[in-house]
Amino acid sequence: MLPPFTMCKTKMATNAASPTRSQQQATQSPRTPSSRPSPRPISFSDNPSTSYSSNSAPYSGSTGYRLSSDTTISSFSSLTSLRDTLPENPHIYDFSEICAATNNFLAKRHSSSTPCWRCTLRGADVIVFQRKFRRKLQTPQLQQLLSVVCRSHHVSIIKLLGASVSGDHIYLVYDFVNNGATLSDCLRNKNNVHFTVLSTWMSRMQVATDLAHGLDYIHNKTGLNINFVHNHIKSSSIIVTEPSFNARVCHFGAAQLCGEIELDNQKLGEISEIEEKLTSSPARSKQFEGVRGYMAPEFQASGVATQKSDIYAFGVVMLELLSGEEPLKFKFDEKTRTFVRTSVIDAARAAVVDGEGSVEGKLRRWVDRRLKDSFPVDVAEKWTRVALECVHVDPDKRPNMGRVAGKISKFYLTSRIWSDSIKMPDMTVSLGPR
Repeated sequence: MLPPFTMCKTKMATNAASPTRSQQQATQSPRTPSSRPSPRPISFSDNPSTSYSSNSAPYSGSTGYRLSSDTTISSFSSLTSLRDTLPENPHIYDFSEICAATNNFLAKRHSSSTPCWRCTLRGADVIVFQRKFRRKLQTPQLQQLLSVVCRSHHVSIIKLLGASVSGDHIYLVYDFVNNGATLSDCLRNKNNVHFTVLSTWMSRMQVATDLAHGLDYIHNKTGLNINFVHNHIKSSSIIVTEPSFNARVCHFGAAQLCGEIELDNQKLGEISEIEEKLTSSPARSKQFEGVRGYMAPEFQASGVATQKSDIYAFGVVMLELLSGEEPLKFKFDEKTRTFVRTSVIDAARAAVVDGEGSVEGKLRRWVDRRLKDSFPVDVAEKWTRVALECVHVDPDKRPNMGRVAGKISKFYLTSRIWSDSIKMPDMTVSLGPR
């Protein structure tokens, strides 16, 4: 089980200037980051230098442009070829580097549940997760998979920087960012159960929107010939940053690199040689890990993670955002003198689908009371119904993540209009005598 992550804050992106002729010539030589020390990362491409495609048109600074079908196709191919040549090679860290950075793993762990350490590697502030292989990968396989995973970029995903292997364990190195908290800590404060930093409706809509688009990117929009599965969607793997309450997904790529996801039938594009090796590898163990409350029924039965099981876990997180409750709870019944299991899915279904009475009244009683009954009821009902579609027992009846992201974006815009309409007008008060 992956540990709760920590407070974080996204890095500011560097503004790209239009390339001049001299700059294009300068890009013919390999770029080495000036902020990092001398150790060189291993290159996974035959030509590590960055070069622009000969078919790509020079950048135009005009604000408007028109694209014909021919220019659209040529531009797409040019961007694709340019993207493939970008020197975004991940680091294959030597195990001695990991040992030195973590003081031979004697440094204080960042989490008590799973081994992970915050440290500095090659001048970067990182966090290192120790995980055990489910299916051992050879070094060429690891390099190829790393090159694919690290080629993906999204503002709602924490970037994987590289990895190291020692024995049956893999050490995944992720970018560390400050000043944030896991979604589970934001919703359920251990010191004060009546307090939450997500005390407004718009803060929760922001988290939901960021998470939806991040997972949609992982499933459908990486631009690579591989169908990624996250397999670790839960509230403790989602980071909420201040002050805008943006959300970021942790542990992207861990399922593939640790051998949790079968890659035999996946299209890895340029990694066709790796597919042949994986086909001849021994069958995966039937043992699997999961977090109670987030595992889809078919995943519990087979142990095979799919994009549909990701969508199920996403739906559970959405219900957590709405209610503030844990996915599963056990309450002691005084009458029967036994513990009764309660599920956030059953509670949500009772609020908008089952039972008698007004849906609005039941919904107001179910939605997190720390929102102080200040939320658009129509949006809350629609959002709950979408979340219940995501947790449908039949995986074929769960919606695609792209469709879900589109609906949640509409809910966000509607909520923004509602929020702006109830804001108090600006008033100035003078305490001086008249």
